[in-house]
Amino acid sequence: MLLVLALSMPLPAQAAEGPVRIALTAAAVRDELPFYDRWAAYLGRKLGRPVEFVQRRSYRDIIEMLRTGELDFSWVCSYSFVQALDAGLVDLVATPVFRGKPLYQSYIIVPRDSPTTDLMQLEGKSFAYTDPDSNTGYIVPRAMLRDSGHNPERFFRTIFFTWDHGQAIEAVADKVADGAAVDSYVWEYLAAQRPRLAERTKIIQRSEEFSFPPMVARRGIDPDLRRRFADAILSMAADAEGRRLLGEMMLDGFVALPASSYDKVRALPTARPLR
Repeated sequence: MLLVLALSMPLPAQAAEGPVRIALTAAAVRDELPFYDRWAAYLGRKLGRPVEFVQRRSYRDIIEMLRTGELDFSWVCSYSFVQALDAGLVDLVATPVFRGKPLYQSYIIVPRDSPTTDLMQLEGKSFAYTDPDSNTGYIVPRAMLRDSGHNPERFFRTIFFTWDHGQAIEAVADKVADGAAVDSYVWEYLAAQRPRLAERTKIIQRSEEFSFPPMVARRGIDPDLRRRFADAILSMAADAEGRRLLGEMMLDGFVALPASSYDKVRALPTARPLR
């Protein structure tokens, strides 16, 4: 069932247009429901339309909803973005800036008391991935294994998917998994907001940096709505309320980048093409 996370209160004249629907994926911290109420209300005032944040289990579900026109915008993983862009489904709107850079990494994490010090020492262990279309939670760690001469299909004793970076962190903290690959932004956010969880894990390896998971628009969306949404997102750091919301997300703001900024993600070995 589709989870409606937030809805701004529209004026009666606005209701006929229907809400602007924005999807959240594992690229965002999705369990802060009161925050998304406030962000929806903020964006609704900027757009002059009600706004809904919605959630699905996987990146592939969200991309399919963009394909069928059920969504207007989405905050997606970098790898899902290049897949959808190459399939002609979406266009880049804005990229978040975290700690001064529009970049993030894959963190390889293990339980705090584990003697493991790098990914190669997890051979024959249990490992948590987040999503088959996750850049930092699946594509990158598998590329790291290949680069070290290992077969990702045979390296771990067992693997499973958590469908959420926070859940992968919990799986390691609770020792359900011997290790996991997670989004650096989500780990750092939880380290600040839920330190009792993150401190039960430790980072043993960091990947190279990639362009941060972006906000995208469905291809073919009304150009004026896309422009107004881009203006609202890109100008958040310019007003007090926007800065407060960004602060709650631990983001500096959003910037407009060329799609070519994601070419390094595109060059990674792929998991499965969009059809």
